[in-house]
Parts: sequence; C-alpha cells; structure tokens
Amino acid sequence: MLSADQLLDALFERARGVTEQETVSVTDAFGRVLAAPQTSGVTVPPADNSAMDGYAVRVADVATPGVKLPVSQRILAGAVGLPLAPGSAVRIFTGAPVPTGADAVVMQEYCAAEDGAVAIHTQPHAGENIRRAGEDVRAGDEVLAAGTRVRAAEMGLAASVGLAALPVFRRLKVACFFTGDELVTPGEALAPGQIYNSNRYTLTGLIAGLGCELIDLGIVPDTLDATEAALVRAAREADVVITSGGVSVGEADHVRAAVEKLGRVEMWKVAMKPGKPLVYGRVGEADFVGLPGNPVSAFVTFGLFVRPFLLKRMGAADVLYRAFPVQADFAWSKPGTRREFLRVRRQPDGRLALFPNQSSGVLTSCAWADGLVDLPIGQTIRPGDWVRFIPFSELLA
Repeated sequence: MLSADQLLDALFERARGVTEQETVSVTDAFGRVLAAPQTSGVTVPPADNSAMDGYAVRVADVATPGVKLPVSQRILAGAVGLPLAPGSAVRIFTGAPVPTGADAVVMQEYCAAEDGAVAIHTQPHAGENIRRAGEDVRAGDEVLAAGTRVRAAEMGLAASVGLAALPVFRRLKVACFFTGDELVTPGEALAPGQIYNSNRYTLTGLIAGLGCELIDLGIVPDTLDATEAALVRAAREADVVITSGGVSVGEADHVRAAVEKLGRVEMWKVAMKPGKPLVYGRVGEADFVGLPGNPVSAFVTFGLFVRPFLLKRMGAADVLYRAFPVQADFAWSKPGTRREFLRVRRQPDGRLALFPNQSSGVLTSCAWADGLVDLPIGQTIRPGDWVRFIPFSELLA
C-alpha cells in the first residue's frame, strides 16, 4: 500500500494540465482558471480620495481644536473640485477626490457646521482619512497570476482595473458513474436490501463545485459488461473518470477488473482510514480514479486526493490544502496501523470535538463536522493535545 503522501505525489506526477484556452467575460469567469497573467492598465485609486464623509482641510489651518473655517465648496464622489483656498475647508464625501492643497480629511463626527462655516473639534494629522493614489494598484502591476482560480474577489479585482474579459483554460471534463445493484435513486421506493445512492449526489456536487464540466452517467448495473460499456463511454467523453464502489476484491467488484481489461491500473490501496481501497489508472487518454463505496471514505478521499489532482489538471497553481494546529477536546486511545482522518467540529472555545461514531458508513458525521484531524500512525490523543486540523474549507471548495 502507498502512504497518503506517496499517493498524492504520484497523482501530481500524472496530472497533465489542460492546454486549450478560451476568453470569457468576467461575469462568466467564476470557477475558471486563468491561462495567462493579467496586468492593470490603470492606477487604483486614480487620485487621492477621501476615506470618510467629512471636511478636507490644511493641517496648518487647524493648529488647535475648535478652529472655525469657512466652507468654500462641496465635492461628491465622481466630481473634481477646485484647489483648496487657504484658511478654508471643503465639504467632502467618501470616494471624492481630495482637492489640491488639502492634506487631511476630518470625519464629520468631529465637526460642527453652522452658517457656511465648520468648527473642527479635533487636531488632524497629515494624511488622515486620505486614500492615496495607487495604494491598491498601479498601472502596469500584475494583478492576477496565471493559474489563479477566479472567485468572487478575483472577479471584483479584474473589474476594478477595467478588465472585461479573461483568458481561461477550458473546463476539465469529468465523468462519473456509480455501481451497485443495491443503489436506488432518491424518490423511488426501496426494495429489501436496497439503499439510496448518496455518493452520486456528494461526488457530483464536489466535482461541479470545482468548476469542472460534469458528465453524470448515473447508476450502472453491477455486471462486468455494463461496467465496461460505461467506462468506454466515460473515457471517450471525459478527461477524468471517477467512480465509487467496485474497486475492492469482492466477486461483484467489477470496476477495477474493467479498468485492467480496457486500460491499466497504476495504483491501488492507500494506507489510511477511511479510504483504503482507492484505485488510480488510465483508460485511453482519460485518467481513472476509483473511490471506495462507503460514503465517508468517498467524501474524505475526494477531498484529500481527487480535489488537488483535478485542480492541477485544471491548470490551477494553488492546489494543496493547508492544515493548522488546533487543540483537541477529546481523547483517542486507539493507536492505529494506518494514518487516520477523524471527523471533528470546532467548538466556540476553539477546541475540536469528535463525532462519536467514526465508521466509514456514517455520512451524518460529514454533515456535522467542519474538518478532519490528521492522525499519524500509532498516535493517541488526550484532551488539550495539539493536533493537525484540516478544515473542510480547504478540502471542498
């Protein structure tokens, strides 16, 4: 068996990034990966502007609190005022350009306006409440690097420098299907021995959430012929094929056998819990990843291995999850022979609570938890110990 680190390294070695590009509007760029760096043609802000509603003044004209100055003009955002007359103040609003000659803006809360004048009840300092030209971006700056995943902040940043469209890699095509005669689609009646297919909804949600083009082939009958037919179609239509179930060694586990017949299996089994029976291989030009059938195992192995692999295939530069030291508020007295990933939730005091049932079939643990404790082989935990915590925010988005 490979260790979790060895498996991740091996997947990265095999991750061939897409090369085809297209240009999309910023509005349509959410979830896409930038194919080229983007630079700004403008300076942001373009001029010194006010950070507050208040009064623009010369600091030298307000030597002591209580000074009263005539208000010479009023400047709204989007307007350009005249230079500040010596010994006067300017009524100014947030975002408005600071007039030439002014070197501070006094918040209106510290001012009292009366009869065309304003009393300044504080002593300002130079630069107070002024946003300087270019303090965010200067013309010619690179604002977004190649390989950046475009999310809401990146869309806003692109728009702030006037970019209307962005060059992105084409969407990675990911096909998935699910094997098992016991599986039933929600909404249908359950016969004895059947269960609802939760993995289809978990995994298609995770795949779509990464910005991939999803090809959902649904439930496949539990026969070798049907599995081979689904695999041929998936490999023909997609860059990556993902399945759940059928990758162990049982007589009805046909997925691994189909991959071996139609392509090749390059890795099988990882020394972790949950998630041991994971398969990687190739069918034609498509990568194949076979996840375990247990719902928690599929959920955890997707986050730890498939997500970073898909992100690298998508052309993303930042693909690895981060872990953080957090104190445990539970005991774990069973040293394991495999690396374990425990479902936990952060409590109001910052410590981690453990879901009481760590079975790989208890999907409620994944909905309850907000992360995993990465527990090395043979390690135990006592309340107060510092552990390696991987938030779901690092694994699922």
